Amino acid sequence: MAKKHIVLENIPIHGIADRGKGVGRTAEGLTVFAEGAVPGDVVDVFIQKKKGGFAEGKVERIASPSPDRVEPFCQHFSVCGGCKWQNLDYPAQLRHKQQVVEDALLRIGKVKVGEFLPILGAPETVYYRNKLEFGFSNRRWLLEGEMHQADSGEDSRILPDLNALGFHKAGFFDKIIDIQHCWLQAEPSNALRNACREIAFGQNLEFYDLRRHTGFLRNLMVRLTTTGEVMLLVSFAKNDQKAIGRYLDAILEKFPGLTTLVYCVNTKLNDSMFDLDMIPYSGKGYVIEQLGDLQFKIGPKSFFQTNSRQGKRLYDVAAQFAGLTGQEIVYDLYTGTGSIALYLAHLCRQVVGIEEIPEAIADAEENMRLNGIANAVFYAGDVKQVLTPEFAERHGRPDVVITDPPRAGMHEKAVRFLLELAAPRIVYVSCNPATQARDLQLLSEKYEVLKVQPVDMFPHTHHIENVALLELMG
Repeated sequence: MAKKHIVLENIPIHGIADRGKGVGRTAEGLTVFAEGAVPGDVVDVFIQKKKGGFAEGKVERIASPSPDRVEPFCQHFSVCGGCKWQNLDYPAQLRHKQQVVEDALLRIGKVKVGEFLPILGAPETVYYRNKLEFGFSNRRWLLEGEMHQADSGEDSRILPDLNALGFHKAGFFDKIIDIQHCWLQAEPSNALRNACREIAFGQNLEFYDLRRHTGFLRNLMVRLTTTGEVMLLVSFAKNDQKAIGRYLDAILEKFPGLTTLVYCVNTKLNDSMFDLDMIPYSGKGYVIEQLGDLQFKIGPKSFFQTNSRQGKRLYDVAAQFAGLTGQEIVYDLYTGTGSIALYLAHLCRQVVGIEEIPEAIADAEENMRLNGIANAVFYAGDVKQVLTPEFAERHGRPDVVITDPPRAGMHEKAVRFLLELAAPRIVYVSCNPATQARDLQLLSEKYEVLKVQPVDMFPHTHHIENVALLELMG
């Protein structure tokens, strides 16, 4: 039986939900999440799913465009899905991101906030990422007009002999959008990627088949730094040294100025590279990034803030909130590669970082040595297990705690220990205001939130960072 084509007409869009969908409401009170809509639009929505008091779908017609709607500048906008808000004016993006944080903390989380600072927008809204990853595939996603839709459905849009190098199509693990120009990373990123594709064509190399796990060329990663250094990592699916050498030599011939060219061989079923050997083919095997007065050595596996320039501004907010005088003991929870900890080290007496991923801790210790920092110490382990009374006794009770957890927020056990630890000040850096609000509500047992500062790290996306300053109540 054919699925009924349901369209809800003239839905006014008043906000933005998670994943960048527009949010509206029918006259009857049904909440509608519409992909492709922006606040201020009045749209007709083709409904794909309806459950309880809400429905989800795609914009079928814009009855009345929002005054904040703009023309997307990327040729891949309609199919890529990576920068969902390119159709929304940047000042409007900032207003709605500010609203997302306020709603999460004040309305949903019921957190009392002393001062809500205006969002810190990004000076650079294009070419702001220092790292991008691309996939090779022999199953290119075909654009409208390239192939008529056949009765068999979406899979008929793919021809298995069409090679591509770019981003995965959202929702399709084996299909790649062939990206000609990406506005997320500055040159030579586009030139490198396009040359890697052309060299592969010229050498008649097999692009990877993600269904059958066959082929030769698998992935690319490009890293840039504000110091002008460039790293290219190529992942191969077969350890064919002659073919690897020919391919990498051809890249070096076109780009002799590459700081470092690294490769790995991945014969696994997944694309994870953290358990693979990274083999420097040319150059020093790493790049150097500069944040303020600090240098960071970044290898192929290193974790590092993806937006270097705005990352420095985020760290400056954390430093300002911490209010360090040079005498404090600082704990940095979920420290990653220790970038915040090292950034604050010269402002305090000692900084102690905890991170679950051992490779990240190895990077932190390497960068500590690189910068001649002697008052930092790092521990690999789960925060909720490492942070114990004995740990606090050994390192001294902290005057300031910095916490920058993953999207899931802090484990309740870690929150409870922070309440027992009772540090005078906590600076909570979050990439998910919803889980931050949950944790702040738990911490409100002993802490008040003096102020918060949203920071936009990723323009044209729904992602938002927020920094909260907590102070122990009398």
